Amino acid sequence: MDARQLETIQNHPDFIRLIHGRTRLGWSLTLVMLAIYFGFILLLAFSPATLGTPFAGGVMTVGIPVGVAVIVAAVLLTAIYVHRANRDLDPLNERVRKECEA
Repeated sequence: MDARQLETIQNHPDFIRLIHGRTRLGWSLTLVMLAIYFGFILLLAFSPATLGTPFAGGVMTVGIPVGVAVIVAAVLLTAIYVHRANRDLDPLNERVRKECEA
């Protein structure tokens, strides 16, 4: 790829939309995951008794389902990224690739 092709791709409106969309989506989901994770850690640090409380009077504590929820949230956020990338970002990528082939 020569400098002219690279410049053509970088100035393509769909490429610019692709980069902005991918960046915005990535940072948004990252911030959500960080809030969930650090919320869990802060709850554990400042109120360990809350997570150690027996769940429904049984042997399992509240911390176990909350910890599983943190893991499930990570999987769901990954699924959201994949879905949005397939629906919104991949078509832009394909359009840029086809239009800038030479």
